[in-house]
Amino acid sequence: MRYAVTHRTRFRYEHPVRFARCNLRLKPVAAAGQTLESHALTITPAADSRPAIDPGYPVEVRRVVIDTPARDLVIESRATLSVGRVAPAPAEDDASVATVAAEALACRTLDAHAPANYLYPSPLIPLDPAIAAYAAQDVGEARGVVDAVLALTRRIRTEFRYDGNATAFDTPPADAFAKRHGVCQDFAQVMISGLRGLGLPAAYVSGYLRTIPPPGKPRLVGVDATHAWVDVWCGNRLGWLGFDPTNGCTVGADHIVTAIGRDYGDVAPIDGIFMGQDGQRIEVSVDVEPLA
Repeated sequence: MRYAVTHRTRFRYEHPVRFARCNLRLKPVAAAGQTLESHALTITPAADSRPAIDPGYPVEVRRVVIDTPARDLVIESRATLSVGRVAPAPAEDDASVATVAAEALACRTLDAHAPANYLYPSPLIPLDPAIAAYAAQDVGEARGVVDAVLALTRRIRTEFRYDGNATAFDTPPADAFAKRHGVCQDFAQVMISGLRGLGLPAAYVSGYLRTIPPPGKPRLVGVDATHAWVDVWCGNRLGWLGFDPTNGCTVGADHIVTAIGRDYGDVAPIDGIFMGQDGQRIEVSVDVEPLA
């Protein structure tokens, strides 16, 4: 499947901003089953844009500095890419959870995809005994790793309620777990905390999800949103596989990867600072268009 993805963010300030500095993580990275064909970034007003220091994870960061006074800042990312990823399914010869955990500890690589980067607590995802105990009900040591992680994925989908008003971007996983409410970010971070607590490397993935309109209805433009899910290292043979706890499924050609990190802090599409008086509004529009 080929896609054209447009991600447009507009900041409206009540008073002119004299200076702004942002980190952008909007260019889709090279990922398994995904090929980036083109990418263009447009910033208004014009800004100085340059690559940031390599963060050590599969995420491309650009540092943007704006020193022209402005009340409107528009950042637009346009990408064309193809996704041929096949959603994984459990198989009888999958390694067990215990085997994968042992292989993760034995792995000595330290590149961006190394399991060691995603095995331990991170700034936004601490280990939590209660979450680990919850995950252990599905992720038993003797169970095949894909079957076990998919069971946990589906359980979160069933037992947690999607609620855009229940949490904020900095809500700790323990709070979302206690409420059993939240958004895709919360579900992903709860799942990651549980898996890491059981010795399985788990990464936070930011990207987009193709949405299909109801039969007979036209596809709406600009109403999609960023999405989050989990990549789990499933051993030396299978490597990294994607699981989406918000939708209770494995990750296939409908998921578009933008960035991979330890938690949301590593992959936030835009963060930064500005100098000026208080008062701003943010408008975000995302369009994922399937191409013939």
